[in-house]
Amino acid sequence: MTTANFEDVQKLSKENVDLALKSFGAVSKGFQAIAVEVADYSKKSFEDGAAHLEKLFGVKTLDKALEVQSAYAKSAYEAYVAKATKIGELYADLAKESYKPIETALAKAK
Repeated sequence: MTTANFEDVQKLSKENVDLALKSFGAVSKGFQAIAVEVADYSKKSFEDGAAHLEKLFGVKTLDKALEVQSAYAKSAYEAYVAKATKIGELYADLAKESYKPIETALAKAK
């Protein structure tokens, strides 16, 4: 093996390690963002549930209890759908960002 071939192999290995590190960095950043969103949703959901129970304990009639429960169910569902959509977008961004370094390498190889 000549020195030029060894340097080419070494350069290719370094490029592959750099690509892997960039991809790993994007995955790590993406999962951190998802974890933050899930934690925020969990905290808000717990707080909303506690506030709902306080409100529910304060009602005097069955009609008012049903009204309070219906309003809570609607708001909880809307919050869930909004957060699930946001987390889905974060997963899509994660996939795109983690694939970019590989896509760049494949474009160079052509």
